[in-house]
Amino acid sequence: MTEKRDYYEVLGVARDADPDDIRKAYRQAALKHHPDRNPGDATAEAKFKEATEAYSVLSDAEKRSTYDRFGHAGLGSGGFDFSNAGMGDILSQFQDMFSDFFGGMGGFGFPGGGRRRAAPPRGQDVRVEATISLKDAIAGCKKEVCVRGAASCEQCNGSGAKPGTEPERCVGCNGTGQATTQRGFIMFSTTCPRCRGAGQTIKDPCAGCSGVGKVERQRKVLVTFPAGIDSEQRLRVPGQGMPGPSGSAAGDLYVDVTVEDDARFQREGYDLITRREISFPEAALGAELEIDLPDDSQVSVDVPAGTQPGTVLSLRGKGVPRLDQRGSGDLHVVVEVQVPRKLSKRARQLLNELESELTPTHEAASLG
Repeated sequence: MTEKRDYYEVLGVARDADPDDIRKAYRQAALKHHPDRNPGDATAEAKFKEATEAYSVLSDAEKRSTYDRFGHAGLGSGGFDFSNAGMGDILSQFQDMFSDFFGGMGGFGFPGGGRRRAAPPRGQDVRVEATISLKDAIAGCKKEVCVRGAASCEQCNGSGAKPGTEPERCVGCNGTGQATTQRGFIMFSTTCPRCRGAGQTIKDPCAGCSGVGKVERQRKVLVTFPAGIDSEQRLRVPGQGMPGPSGSAAGDLYVDVTVEDDARFQREGYDLITRREISFPEAALGAELEIDLPDDSQVSVDVPAGTQPGTVLSLRGKGVPRLDQRGSGDLHVVVEVQVPRKLSKRARQLLNELESELTPTHEAASLG
């Protein structure tokens, strides 16, 4: 085993250095050799561990006195050997010190500062399915969806405690939700077995939920479906999922949307497609069509004279509103020319006359 270096030598301070000098020396060493600043550098990590080990002794008056008198042997056989400790364990043990040194710098393993109470786990998310009409998808609507599962107990407002009482701070973890154990000079944190991470215990449980804070029931949630929503899209309703333990934040509700097929319109993204029949005279002479849209509004479509079967007439901005509120898609009208299946004697005569009238035109057009 490699012989340990003198702790004063590691930090580069004199043996009579005052606590402030030791503190400053360690801060410089920690900043210089921290693994976050030297990723993949085993040498820097070893020096960081060595400096932290030295500081853990020299910053404690009693340990420093023992070290000054007896050296490394006075601290126990290998009791302060950080060389084989994991970085996570070292950072966990000294997180308050790092926070004090570095002002809660996120790059040193503890964003926002020192040791904090672990946040209670939030409730589970819930997923349901909802079917709406094309009309509702175009206009937007609000509808109730049924959610069955655990809901916050109304008697105790989800606290789990008997009405008129409050949950008490857990004495096992002092409300942190984390229990710490020490192995040598390394501190390990685990979920508190007494409160199961909630940070509080219930002395007098609520009779309505037996102290759980939740009851099984079906409830209705009002969901807003924005104009332009389409099938296979998902809406998120924050806080309407399952309640969290001990009154902590609830999960979210996710609504998978299906838009019903419409007998008159086909939807393609934000465009609407519909088919309309017109008579031969209307196709030849021109006409005006009134189209009733799914949202009960109405638009007029001009059919030009000479319109051929299968012609698509488009109206810009008369389709489905865009979810980003940047206008709407288009309406496409596919024109189909109606051919009568039965003709009266008079109709046949008129059509024969029309054919005779049109034939020279067709022949002239072909010759031209």
